[in-house]
Amino acid sequence: MPTGKKTGITHCGRDITPQEIEEIKETVELCSGLSLQELAQTIAENLQWYRASGTNKVDASLKLLKKLEQQRILQLPARRSMLKRYAKKKILITEETAPQTEINCKLADLGPVRLEIVTGKKPATLWKEYMFRYHYLKYQKPFGYTLRYFIESKQGPLGCILFAGAAKSMGARDSWIGWTPKQRLRNLAWVINNSRFLIFPWVAVKNLASHALGQVSRQISNHWQERWGYRPVLMETFVDPARYQGTCYKAANWQYVGMTTGQGLVRKNKTYTTRPKKIFIAPLVKNYREVLCSEELVGNTF
Repeated sequence: MPTGKKTGITHCGRDITPQEIEEIKETVELCSGLSLQELAQTIAENLQWYRASGTNKVDASLKLLKKLEQQRILQLPARRSMLKRYAKKKILITEETAPQTEINCKLADLGPVRLEIVTGKKPATLWKEYMFRYHYLKYQKPFGYTLRYFIESKQGPLGCILFAGAAKSMGARDSWIGWTPKQRLRNLAWVINNSRFLIFPWVAVKNLASHALGQVSRQISNHWQERWGYRPVLMETFVDPARYQGTCYKAANWQYVGMTTGQGLVRKNKTYTTRPKKIFIAPLVKNYREVLCSEELVGNTF
């Protein structure tokens, strides 16, 4: 058996000490009857490893366990053989999202434009159907924290917006923020990504898109706090220059900071490429750089 000084590891921006690794090994041995998900939950609780919302960082804990197993530091229990509980649900196209009579007027003529947070099964299903039917990227289930909006007026729904977790790593954005890789791993949850933005094709109202984005900037911090228990400090989005120039984002005071490389997140034995995109960001607090470069960011400590 190899001997020598035991060393810790760094994982997802957190230093895992040799003592903590020994405690993890002991927990795995004692709780071998738990599922892998339950085991990850237990490890996160023991490490007091929390997400931005204050909940246990189960995903990071699960990756840590697999990493330790790959390094032959521990042996995880055999996976339980089980069928998939949920089949991927196909999005059905119905008359509810059929094209409507063209809305072509001045913004003021729409009356009050408001953001409606999507809650409940029926509105969520309708939102997905609209996005799948009319957005060029269709709809894919996002990971992690999300917030969906309908853009509404007295004339009915005008569009849909989705915010989800930020991109893991982007050179131009990360240089703009000025954080270290470790700070990025720790604090990425405080950046949120506008991954879908759709104005319905029958809606032709000048300045509507930038007006809706302006409302987002003023309201999303409170909405995110209510839904997820913490306040993000920066928004980001990607714009495909082959299709759009980001005019509505510029009009809403989002700032262009550079281009993506077109290379996806590097993963073992997996690569993919896409067209480079424009990166726009919009701060939600003035000191967003200070917050995102913090070493001890938890909840709303800023």
